Amino acid sequence: MNIVRKINDELAIAGQITLDQLKQIADEGYKSVLNLRLPDETGLLVDEQEKTELLGLYYVNLPTKSEDINNQGTLQIYQTIIELPKPILIHCDNSIRSAAIVLLYIAIKQGMTFEKALEKIISLGLI
Repeated sequence: MNIVRKINDELAIAGQITLDQLKQIADEGYKSVLNLRLPDETGLLVDEQEKTELLGLYYVNLPTKSEDINNQGTLQIYQTIIELPKPILIHCDNSIRSAAIVLLYIAIKQGMTFEKALEKIISLGLI
């Protein structure tokens, strides 16, 4: 089972989550799940959207490859994070993409340019 890591009061990251983890985050007051996984990846939770929504959580799937984390691709994800009810769990297969996206989001929200934030993410080896 992947660990859910709380980043701040609005965001948490994880690798592929289980149904038990979905229930746990719903019980803990999370409002949304943002899934960055592509449909052809292995180990997906079957009917994740349906199961998430049955627990009363918002669900969005924005399939994202690490190499596609760039200004245009990230802009849609950034906007989705802004719009989703918080707190949000953002997950992928091993939490690397979700960590990169969350760090970019936080850096940009704090006033860093996208380019500087992306340099930092690359220097950390996340993409």
